[in-house]
Amino acid sequence: MLIPFPLKSALAGLLVLTTSVTWADELASETKQQIQTIKDKALNDDLSFEIIESLTTEVGPRMVGTPAEKASVKWAVNKMKALGFDKVWTEESEATLWERGTLDAQITAPYPQKVKALALGNSVGTGGETVSAEVVAFDNLEALKAAPADSLDNKIAFVTYQMERHRDGHGYGKAVGARVSGASEAAKKGAVGFIMRSVGTDTNRFAHTGVQMYQDDVKKIPAIALSNPDADLMEAMLTRDEPVTFSITMDNADTKGKTTTIANVIGEVTGSTYPDQVVTLGAHLDSWDVGTGAVDDGIGVGITLAAGHYLSQLEERPERTLRVILFAAEEIGLHGAKDYVKKHRDEMDNHVIGAEWDFGNGKIYELAPGVSQQALDDMRAFAQLLAPLGVEMASTNNAKGQSDMSALGNAGQPAVNFNPDGSDYFDFHHTENDTLDKVDKAALKTNTAIYSMFALFATDSGVDFRK
Repeated sequence: MLIPFPLKSALAGLLVLTTSVTWADELASETKQQIQTIKDKALNDDLSFEIIESLTTEVGPRMVGTPAEKASVKWAVNKMKALGFDKVWTEESEATLWERGTLDAQITAPYPQKVKALALGNSVGTGGETVSAEVVAFDNLEALKAAPADSLDNKIAFVTYQMERHRDGHGYGKAVGARVSGASEAAKKGAVGFIMRSVGTDTNRFAHTGVQMYQDDVKKIPAIALSNPDADLMEAMLTRDEPVTFSITMDNADTKGKTTTIANVIGEVTGSTYPDQVVTLGAHLDSWDVGTGAVDDGIGVGITLAAGHYLSQLEERPERTLRVILFAAEEIGLHGAKDYVKKHRDEMDNHVIGAEWDFGNGKIYELAPGVSQQALDDMRAFAQLLAPLGVEMASTNNAKGQSDMSALGNAGQPAVNFNPDGSDYFDFHHTENDTLDKVDKAALKTNTAIYSMFALFATDSGVDFRK
């Protein structure tokens, strides 16, 4: 249910700035009250969760090139219009098509057992044949790279590295390299297949998928990820001093470089005074074909659309435009974000500041800015308003934006990263277990409030985040 709420009827006199003072100096009590009002609205509203529920129920998993991905674009356009965005449009481009086929994976010796596995994105299949070979284990990607030339002839490489759990998710960086480039590194040594322990922190018998990239002029071999329990199982077998053999049968669709049309979905709440000055909030609309994409990145969709709705309900619009961008094809290489920068390169100077949600399930604990030195005091003043929600301001000032938003950041847009507790994020990431019930409802309300407060601050404060 959409409930308009008048924030400004009784709270006149929004933020008025001069270049000689900071926003902190100019902060009037009514200004604080307006931000407090939008905070209270978000904290006591279920809108962001209702949006995620709608997306995961009515569309479900949204892998690039699937009918559901096309349906998600229509869903997003209709949802933005229903939520009160003034302008809604799509911007199309092309991305490489990959379709998941059937997979049968099993340990065939010395103790035959079936395992839970998923093909990594872009993996070739086995042409309906079975690839069966002895397994050679490596502790990590670097160990695989260091293997002697031809040492894996007719073997299957297995990277056993186990991702570490951290609140800020930095264990992902140490683990994901094997997913991205492991297959090509194994093929360089003569391997006929590549297996890795899933990039995940869970102990569930779910494998984690994710994109991998083949290197040019290197033979393409099938690449799969094992669930953590099955990776443990195979490691245990490898201690038995007997050869371990593994078989992969994967019937992937032969796309041969075909492309598919993708679309960013963009909605605006138009600024009252400076409509060409744009504050961006981002999330990605696509997901993998496993689970329903509730956490990755349904949460981001819910938060950003809710923030846009709250601003759209103001009786007097903020001075600047809020632009919510639901990016396409993030999971396979930020294609939508790259296309957005290409299409809007001449307008990037009018992109005031941006923030994205594409990580985490718990509450935001830190605001990390990427703004001019002059704007830091303004950002500190805003951070003080977030302190009661448990948010501190980072000592660094180098944020470029999460995921897709980093493409805009690298093109010159200032950014803010809101860092949430991601301790359980990689339990569900890219698995069948990424479903609506995993969303932390209490944290979601807090995080929606923070993004909504930021949207109001950035669109109506007059702060120049570039100078």
